[in-house]
Amino acid sequence: MATLQPQIGTVPLMNADTGLPLPQRFWAIVFVSLGTILAVLDGAIANVALPTIARDLHASDAASIWIVNAYQIAITITLLPLASLGDRVGYRRIYIAGLALFTVASLGCALASSLPTLAAMRVIQGFGASGIMSVTAALVRTIYPSSMLGRGVSVNAMVVALSFAIGPTVASAVLSVASWPWLFAINVPIGVAAVLGGLRALPANPLHDAPYDVLSALMNACVFGLLIMAADGLGYGERGAFIVAELTIASVVGYFFVKRQLSQPAPLLPVDLMRIPLFTLSICTSIASFTSQMLAFVALPFWLQNVLGFSQVQTGLYMTPWPLVIVVAAPLAGALSDRYSAGALGGIGLALFAGGLLSLATIGAHPGTVDIVWRMALCGAGFGLFMAPNNRAILLSAPRKRSGSAGGMLSTARLTGQTLGTALVALIFGVAPEHGPTIALYVAAASAAAAAIVSTLRIAAPHLNASV
Repeated sequence: MATLQPQIGTVPLMNADTGLPLPQRFWAIVFVSLGTILAVLDGAIANVALPTIARDLHASDAASIWIVNAYQIAITITLLPLASLGDRVGYRRIYIAGLALFTVASLGCALASSLPTLAAMRVIQGFGASGIMSVTAALVRTIYPSSMLGRGVSVNAMVVALSFAIGPTVASAVLSVASWPWLFAINVPIGVAAVLGGLRALPANPLHDAPYDVLSALMNACVFGLLIMAADGLGYGERGAFIVAELTIASVVGYFFVKRQLSQPAPLLPVDLMRIPLFTLSICTSIASFTSQMLAFVALPFWLQNVLGFSQVQTGLYMTPWPLVIVVAAPLAGALSDRYSAGALGGIGLALFAGGLLSLATIGAHPGTVDIVWRMALCGAGFGLFMAPNNRAILLSAPRKRSGSAGGMLSTARLTGQTLGTALVALIFGVAPEHGPTIALYVAAASAAAAAIVSTLRIAAPHLNASV
């Protein structure tokens, strides 16, 4: 029987080996999941509402893109700085502060009456979402005992995947009965409940006493911000000179940024963790797999509607098997990851994912319902089998006191892959508009296959048995 944890006031303290006892563990993961749902879902629903928002705020389609970009850039440039800060001041404090800021900014988005105001609120909302996502994985590691970490990670992986997958459906449902401000207003009561619950349920953790490197945080923001802007510019046809300038500045600052990290005892960019083969291979697997996922998710609606001729409603229904199967596959993968190699499980899952994408790209001109459904389900099963073992490997390959940095890299890898995927789709559509969706599916299948190969390299990676 699990023993009760000592507390500071009403804050439970985690034990490095046993995590939190039940029922505290249950409530802690519930409130972590609530915040994760809000942060991930809000990044997905805005895409669907862009035309409506642009029309209501009398903005151009090109300008409205900043509603999405502002949120994405704010998250990406602050993920690693906030994760590193979490190691020093506590993951619980960063998470709750981020959730509170996200909730307040959501209200600001709902009340915004102009595009500049809405974009500014989205920046603040992105900072809050970054506070949530930067320490979520580290919190999961403090909540669950080491022997059950795979199951805890699988819950988080399932929440992230489902929130991202159902974002367009949720947005469409809300817009069918209400105006676009309600997409943000519904976050407020949920956010308040999550903050109040998190104050009582989330555990404290041992703190890192290394000084915080403010200059590294600023350099990190510059490098990642410019890289995202360059990737977006490449996809949306920005002038080549601007893209080259952005990449050049990012490269120069990035060189000095990495050089500075090599001299730090607990670097903000965890270059010390990148020396661990399992950690590096898992990060690379994550980037390639999420690039593939975003390629597919952006291209599939165009493929189903423009290539196969289905309606919007049919498109939503045909894409539903993907997230539904993840609900089944992710918990199973989490349980298996506590017993089997992440390299093997991830390799099998990503091979299935690649096979599903390839089978969609080659399905033919007149597929039946069953033909589409089983292929979508195969994609969901493969991706669901990969995520939990991969995330578990990233967390456990890092020392416990660096859980925040490891979790920050996990989220950064996911967002980097999604950004690359979006840019690649836009580039493919620009070069080959007639066959763009099909080509994007082929590229997604190739990226998933590459991720599968990288994943299997972890089977022989040093420290694999000790860490996983």
